[in-house]
Amino acid sequence: MNDHRRLGRELDLFDTHPMIGSGLPFWLPAGAAMRGAIEDYVRELERRNGYQHVNSPVLGKQELYERSGHWAHYSDDMFPAMEVGGERFVLRPSLCPHHALMFASRPHSYRELPLRLAELGGMYRGELSGVLGGLSRVRAIQLNDGHVFCPPDRAADEVGAVLDLIEAAHDRLGVVPVRYRLSLRGEGAKYVDDPAMWAGAESVLREALRARGRAYDEERGEGSFYGPKIDIQIADPQGRESTLSTVQVDLFQPGRFELAFVGSDQREHRPVMVHRSLVGSLERLVAHLVELYGGAFPSWLAPVQAVVLPLTDAEAPAAERLLRRCVAAGLRASMAAPHQGTLGARIRANRLVPFQLVVGPSEAANGEAALRSRDEGRQEARPIAQVLAWMAARASPSF
Repeated sequence: MNDHRRLGRELDLFDTHPMIGSGLPFWLPAGAAMRGAIEDYVRELERRNGYQHVNSPVLGKQELYERSGHWAHYSDDMFPAMEVGGERFVLRPSLCPHHALMFASRPHSYRELPLRLAELGGMYRGELSGVLGGLSRVRAIQLNDGHVFCPPDRAADEVGAVLDLIEAAHDRLGVVPVRYRLSLRGEGAKYVDDPAMWAGAESVLREALRARGRAYDEERGEGSFYGPKIDIQIADPQGRESTLSTVQVDLFQPGRFELAFVGSDQREHRPVMVHRSLVGSLERLVAHLVELYGGAFPSWLAPVQAVVLPLTDAEAPAAERLLRRCVAAGLRASMAAPHQGTLGARIRANRLVPFQLVVGPSEAANGEAALRSRDEGRQEARPIAQVLAWMAARASPSF
């Protein structure tokens, strides 16, 4: 059974070290390449759908999180505040307060809305050691986050548009959710006590789900402290569920940060803040993909997309030239040299690589390569330009 903790180390994707700390994995070159491919894909998907990308600090003053409500309702899950120069700073548990302040920093007209901001940003959770594991539960999280600021009458449409993007990303990644969950308010001080606000936010999410005919379950006690959300649930090989992607309707923080836009009546109005993450945290997503594919990733995701295999040392110069052309064509490529074993042994060692390019005496003399595709089988030798074009067409995500 695939376990991402074992496979992640066998494939040199990530590791941990006690001097860095539990729940703080580091990405090795292969894992960083895979993570980069996901980042590039999601960023382009967002750009094509009207998002503007921003960057914000990974910490802020304690008073920022007091204003946002995190300090009162969520501080048990946060890292302790640190004092610097007489001021108290906190590693952020969420990006939304930063994005709210970005919106507040400029005046806005209804003509500009919806304003869609997206960021791949770090956030930090003070998880207990006993619940940490591999990439699926960590203390330092890289979240594909985003916030849409829109008029109240556009909120359900924006939630629907987010669900469209989530489903498009899942389809491209090969992720098959096990269920959609409407996560609602529970009991206790964890939740903002404003029944009318919760009812208004819930009605927006229900409207968006009804509009697409999407079946869903309801669970109380799983909402964010400030509002309800739609959680898209996935399962590991053992059947254990976790949340990957989310969309939330927030009627709380816009008021806390006094967010406003000028409407067509020339009066100020409060926007709705839609929180969304198309693919969740990169850590949890990669953990799921490792277990889903067992290391045989789709060509656009593979850490190494093409490996060049010279038959003998005599073909090494031609193989080096081919490797440089692969890299110049945008492929993540490497070479398995003859000193690493027989051709058969090198082919077996690189069986998870989508494309293998064998260079023998004939190929070196004629400027060709013999292509072995992991998914489409062995092909006859062809001119290098043709081989590169064939691989490039399969090694890029489509939109």
